[in-house]
Amino acid sequence: MGIAELFLIAVGLSMDAFAVSVCKGLGMRRINVRVALVLAVLFGGFQGLMPVLGWFLGNQLLWLIEPVDHWIAFCLLGYIGGKMIWDALHDDADEVEEVTGVVWGEFLMLAVATSIDALAVGLSFAALSVSIAPAALLIFATTFVLSLVGVAVGNYFGARFQAPAQVVGGVVLICIGVKTLLEHLALAPWL
Repeated sequence: MGIAELFLIAVGLSMDAFAVSVCKGLGMRRINVRVALVLAVLFGGFQGLMPVLGWFLGNQLLWLIEPVDHWIAFCLLGYIGGKMIWDALHDDADEVEEVTGVVWGEFLMLAVATSIDALAVGLSFAALSVSIAPAALLIFATTFVLSLVGVAVGNYFGARFQAPAQVVGGVVLICIGVKTLLEHLALAPWL
């Protein structure tokens, strides 16, 4: 898997964190730099950690999954992408609350909730023999930056980008899953 695909996966995984960051930015009269940095570190940290955990789990079971690794990657990425699209199109728009400071418990729960998808991606990384350290660092950095951007976007533009960002992230993950399947089945050698 090349750097372009890893970057697209990182962006796709970051869309949940971006969407939540947009929501937090909506609740700020002025951007609270401390809150934005805490969100970015937590979201990036959990997004970077979860693929590592999934990768370790996947490597323990690699002998079992290697014959069907491309199907696992396709199914996991397809499910994650589909879930992101479903959530974006079916979530109720709640009222935006005022964000005045760091709420550690809430922010940790949001970080875990937005990074569960990355655990499954880590399993697919193990199946595809992806080097986990650079992948996890790229996912961390991408999520960190997009979370900061999300707070700024939410603060400046409003809620209209939340659902489209999740849909784009979901579509990207599904496309990468399809590409992986087609490559391994040798149905699309030009990919």
